[in-house]
Amino acid sequence: MKRKLEELNLLDDFLFGSVLSYPDIGEEFCRKILKILLHVEMDRVHIVPQKVYYGSDTDKHGTRLDVFIEEDGGAGTIYDVEPDKNDDSELKHALPRRVRFYHSKIDGRSLKSGDDYSKLKQVIVLMIMPYDPFGKNRILYTIRSKCEEEPDMDYDDGAATCFFYTKGKVGELSEEARQLLCYMEDSCECNAKSGLLKDIHRMVETVRQDEEVSLKYMKVYERERMIERHGETKGEMKGEVKIVRNMSKSMKQDQISVSSGLEPEYIEEILTYIRDYPKETDKEIAVRILAARKKEE
Repeated sequence: MKRKLEELNLLDDFLFGSVLSYPDIGEEFCRKILKILLHVEMDRVHIVPQKVYYGSDTDKHGTRLDVFIEEDGGAGTIYDVEPDKNDDSELKHALPRRVRFYHSKIDGRSLKSGDDYSKLKQVIVLMIMPYDPFGKNRILYTIRSKCEEEPDMDYDDGAATCFFYTKGKVGELSEEARQLLCYMEDSCECNAKSGLLKDIHRMVETVRQDEEVSLKYMKVYERERMIERHGETKGEMKGEVKIVRNMSKSMKQDQISVSSGLEPEYIEEILTYIRDYPKETDKEIAVRILAARKKEE
């Protein structure tokens, strides 16, 4: 059953993205999160929630970064914050390669044509998850490049990934950071224990109580219900993807809707995935649609 907006936590993509994009709140919220987790002090940041990086060509893979944060001035560090609740075994196994892909897409956009490589910005990806990505029960896994033959040799390529496991017990992390991870998994007032967390909770409550945000959430819910009506299983959805793909070769979207009986919004959803992943099969497209729906729950 779909949860109400007030029941969502900061590990839910919708609430996290809504807080980050909320006027007069998002920037302050972002600064507080990074201060607690990374001990980073910033005056100004530029935030782009749900930033999409399309493939460099029609046959190249694209990706969506949940929250893209760029420091204004200074070192110009880029932060990609990714709450991730999907512990599917296949996706979990591919997690390191997924993060590698995030880094490559950010790097490709952050260096202007003609710029020297020394101007490539530092990129830190933060993955925050309620499951253990590597099975070592660590609250933080920090990943950086190194030389295997000389592990103590300094090798700074400006890239780092921090995997935060909200239930982890092993490792050094400040008490406030541990409290923040707990709050992100269960974003209630009782878990807002420090002054900074109380400030964050007030921001979250402001967003939760906003009627426009509530309306947007209802639209997302209705969209999910529409998808449910058009195929609960991969097999059913695979058939609908095949129908839309074939009809789109000679028909416009409104014509496809009349002929197939499918909702125009659902047809647009399918066509978007077909355009973004032109080499994937009908089954693979159906899996992507269902996985996206599961991630938003």
